[in-house]
Amino acid sequence: MSLFNDTQIAFADKSNSQLRKAYWMFKLIEQPALTKIGTRLLNVAVHNNFPFAGDIVKSTLFEQFCGGETREESLNVVNRMYKRGVGSIFDYSIEGKEEESTFDAVCAEIQDIVRFSVGNPALPFIVFKPTAFGRIGLYEKVSKKSALTDAEQQEWSRIVARFDAVCGLCHENGKKVMIDAEESWMQDAVDWLIEEMMEKYNAKEAIVWNTMQMYRTGRIEYMQQNLKSAKEKGYFIGYKIVRGAYMEKERERAAEMNYPDPIQPTKEASDKNYNDAIDFVMANLDCVSAFFGTHNEISSELVIEKMKANGLQNNDPRIFYGQLYGMSDNITYLLANKNYNVAKYLPYGPVKDVVPYLTRRAEENTSVAGQTGRELSLISRELKRRNGK
Repeated sequence: MSLFNDTQIAFADKSNSQLRKAYWMFKLIEQPALTKIGTRLLNVAVHNNFPFAGDIVKSTLFEQFCGGETREESLNVVNRMYKRGVGSIFDYSIEGKEEESTFDAVCAEIQDIVRFSVGNPALPFIVFKPTAFGRIGLYEKVSKKSALTDAEQQEWSRIVARFDAVCGLCHENGKKVMIDAEESWMQDAVDWLIEEMMEKYNAKEAIVWNTMQMYRTGRIEYMQQNLKSAKEKGYFIGYKIVRGAYMEKERERAAEMNYPDPIQPTKEASDKNYNDAIDFVMANLDCVSAFFGTHNEISSELVIEKMKANGLQNNDPRIFYGQLYGMSDNITYLLANKNYNVAKYLPYGPVKDVVPYLTRRAEENTSVAGQTGRELSLISRELKRRNGK
């Protein structure tokens, strides 16, 4: 029997009507073909300013998975969750843009989030995506160690400067910053750049955190090498540990371009790799802190068991748990109820700009085995409990 079955704790903040709306939305998401067609139509409708399209998105997917259109609007959700011991991680969810002006604007927005978060314990982490600060093609070229043109070298210098501006501001203000993972063919450049930032800003504590996608091969080996380097150079490491989000794209590209598949061969192998990462963290807490980002109940229970086995307090500052807003409330609120450090990723942004994120989230829900069914089961059980059935 899972630890995470208490629907009364999970949905204490939700009204019956909110639960029923969430139920029907997950019911629709449960149909992969319908989700694929529906999300494409939504993207087209919102992008082309069809009448009422934005309102429909805002009252359905947006309401379920986002905090608001602005940080200020999202504070209602932040404060509500923090009353129950759950932190928020503002996720400025603008995707798929590659202009220098956009990169500069997003970098400025992330710095504003840092300033907005100072002194607020309800906002424990800052987060950004590397592709929000620079072109995928350039990261890929740097990852291959290909020679850059003068223009590309200047472009890369601007990416480094954006990373440094955010990481430096976080260091000045004692805020932790997690940098998301990207596709494997550009991740090496991201890793190298994050290692530079860790060496510069993590001398006293883990301010800069990298993201490890454990459905990938070679990540434990990378973590071991990173640890060796950190001990030699005298800095702390922070990791966000996740399974990963680009499996189909990774496999297709590897097959097309005839290189070894970078993804673990089976779900079981990915799970074992995730569990190995838990063991790695627990064995190296003198140097490593971790944020376990997972909707997997078994993984969450394993972290709890390992913390107990290592004699750690539930709120040990080196260990965090995290889920996405709108999902897995049964895990998040049970952990908060037992005084573990836990936070939700809380996306925000203008509805039109956030639609690509929302449609990706809906499609991911259809492809994660059991995720949507579990949400439906939990909501049904809570509604029955409330109705005395």
